[in-house]
Amino acid sequence: MPPSADPHRFGRVDDDGTVWLVTSAGERVVGSWQAGEHDAAYAHFGRRFDDLATEVALMERRLASGNGDARKIKSAAAALAETLPTAAVLGDVDTLAARLSAIVEQADSHAAAERQKRDEHRATQTARKEALAAEAEDIAANATQWKAAGDRLREILDEWRTITGLDRKTDDALWKRYSAARETFNRRRGSHFAELDRERVSTRQAKEALCVRAEQLSGSTDWAATSATFRDMLTEWKAAGRAAKDVDDALWRRFKAAQDTFFSARNAVNAERDAEFEANAAAKERLLAEAEAIDVSDADAARAALRTIGAKWDAVGKVPREKAPDFERRMKAVEKAVRDAASTPGTDPEAQARADQFRVRAEQYEAQAAKAEAAGRTKDAEQARASAAQWREWAEAAVQALGRKR
Repeated sequence: MPPSADPHRFGRVDDDGTVWLVTSAGERVVGSWQAGEHDAAYAHFGRRFDDLATEVALMERRLASGNGDARKIKSAAAALAETLPTAAVLGDVDTLAARLSAIVEQADSHAAAERQKRDEHRATQTARKEALAAEAEDIAANATQWKAAGDRLREILDEWRTITGLDRKTDDALWKRYSAARETFNRRRGSHFAELDRERVSTRQAKEALCVRAEQLSGSTDWAATSATFRDMLTEWKAAGRAAKDVDDALWRRFKAAQDTFFSARNAVNAERDAEFEANAAAKERLLAEAEAIDVSDADAARAALRTIGAKWDAVGKVPREKAPDFERRMKAVEKAVRDAASTPGTDPEAQARADQFRVRAEQYEAQAAKAEAAGRTKDAEQARASAAQWREWAEAAVQALGRKR
């Protein structure tokens, strides 16, 4: 035992066994020793002092390390200090009392530091939860990417559960904000998908109606009008929106099948018509070659040859649209050459002009008939052909009358 802890320095034992503790405040009896030698008494009461000193040393170490609760250490030091005036020990009680007093004072500063640390931690944790609550409220009010937003709200909840240290009142208030935001988001999401379901039902019904119309039109032979109707229906289809993917895909296959049926039939007819027009073009090409080879030195023979070719020309029918202007130009050139050859002093210019006018009118009506036929206006085409035939008849009569006057 160190000299400073030597119980002989801080007490004495009388011959009758009375044990005295010596302190700066004087002497006091701490016990009576009747069990043997006085050294045994010193050892016994010295060990009891050592126990107190060990307890104080533990308090000092815990306080210095920062691992203990300063408030509890202070309470324990104060309680131990109150027992010192009556403690049955032999040792440096004055120093022990000073050490306990120092522990109490240091515990106050440590407690203040711990309190500040706790306050800072609480503020940090509160700020974290406030930020999470604000983010949840923003998601609830504005999010439209429903899956990503729902995933983020779950991540916020997972992070929320790791944040501790708030006071109960603040924590409850922030939880109510988060919980309310999550409920608002769930309501908005539910409303969105309910509305989406309603829209999909409406879209399905609209597209089913378009399918029925398309199937009804698939057998039409009114090519131009039905083609325009299918284009309008496709615009309606795109504007209708989307139903559920499997339903939408099935409806599209149904609509497209009807559409393909119509256009395949139309394309087949067009291909047949194009083949006919090409054959007509070849025939007119041959007639043009004949017309362009007419010898205009004999006006009467030239007119007769041109009339024969003209009759065959009118009987041939339509040619591809891109070839018609060139054919007409070449035939008019031949007609002009024949007219010019026939323009001799004995010719009646007025009668010739009238015959030409009738022929031009006939050609105009024939062009109108072809245009009406291509547009699917059958009745208009028939009327135009009838008018063309009438004007063609008048033109032939005028040509014949001109021939008789010569």
